[in-house]
Parts: sequence; C-alpha cells; structure tokens
Amino acid sequence: MDNSQPQHTNRQYEEELRGLRAGLLKMGGLVERQIADAVESLVERDSEKARQTIARDAEVNRMDIESDERCIRLLALHQPAARDLRFITTGLKITTDLERIGDNAVNICERALELSEQPQLKPYIDIPRMAAIAQSMVNDSLDAFVRDETALAEEVIGRDDQVDALNYQIYRELLSYMAEDPSTISRATQILFVSKYLERIADHATNIAEMVVYMVKGRTIRHMDKKTVRP
Repeated sequence: MDNSQPQHTNRQYEEELRGLRAGLLKMGGLVERQIADAVESLVERDSEKARQTIARDAEVNRMDIESDERCIRLLALHQPAARDLRFITTGLKITTDLERIGDNAVNICERALELSEQPQLKPYIDIPRMAAIAQSMVNDSLDAFVRDETALAEEVIGRDDQVDALNYQIYRELLSYMAEDPSTISRATQILFVSKYLERIADHATNIAEMVVYMVKGRTIRHMDKKTVRP
C-alpha cells in the first residue's frame, strides 16, 4: 500500500502556491507605487521622477513573466483541480491586468514629461482624486484575492463608478477650455489622456475584483450589470 503524501498536499506544492500569492502581492505593491509616482510627477512637474518611474516598468514586466512561469509550472506539474485550479488561473489573469496597470502608469509619465515643458493649464484637483481611488481599488482587489473576500471585491467593483464620474467631469471641464481658447487644445488633450489612463487602471482593478468573485464562488460576473453583481 502506498502511504506517500498525496501530490496536491505535499509541502513543495503548498510552498509554490504561497510563492505565487506573495509574488502577485509584490507586483501589486510595485504597480501601486507606479501609479502614485506617475501622478506625483505630473502634479509636481517632476521630470526626473517621471523618467525613474518609466525605467522601473522593466521590473513590473520581469515580475509578470515570473508569475506567469510559476502559474504554468503549477498547472503542468501538479494538475490542480477545483479551488486550486481557479486560484492559479486567476493568478494568470491578474498578472496581465497588473502589467497593463504598469503600462498605463508609464503612459501618464510620458504625458507628464510633455506637459512639464509647457505652461500649466490648470491646477490638478480631480486627477489626484481619480488616482487615489484607482490606487485603492488595486490595493483592495488584491487584498480581496488574498483573503477570499468577495464582499470587498464587490465593493471595489462598485467604486469604479466614482472614477468614471470623475473622468467625465474632467472631460467636460477640459472641453470648455478648448472651446474658449484653441491654444489650450494640445495641453488639454494630454490631460484628457491622463484621465483616460487612470480610468483604465480602475477598469483593470475591477477585472481583478471580478476574478476574485469567480475564484471564490465559481460564479462569473464579468459583463454583468453592476446592480446585479450582489446575490
């Protein structure tokens, strides 16, 4: 009789699962910093911080590759089922969203570099507010992932409406600037891009939260009306 420990409960397997979780959290922490530094470089017109943030994206990309390789190795070597399978496949998708969040932070830095060479159009008020909400969504969606907290994931999904509202508010305000003074069109357009990048970051955080609900409950809520997410 074979008394060996089952493959799916051996120590190495559990350590690899913990490594995947830790790697995703570390990557999430880095992209949160990327968001904060990107917006700070814009608001403070700090070109050096913008360039440093762009350079740091290589680290985000490295973590993305490492996480993907860890997930594929777990799938290939251990053939997980049920809850573990959903956890690992969710991890694969989360790395993609985190990498794209990092890309959007780079895009903000590129606009910050361009805007720093021109007179400031207006004080930045709603952009930092958008960034703070989007950053908190990234943090909380990953927290929900680690803690299997579907209630927190659903709260993150609901918070996306705040970002969308601010994005629309910025759009309306900048549209009025451009209509009144055509010389502001270039700067206003660049700020509109920043607002759109932040809106996309919030969308990626929402994707992560939706995947958490799937991972825990086995229920797909993507493309559903937000009002119907809660049972």
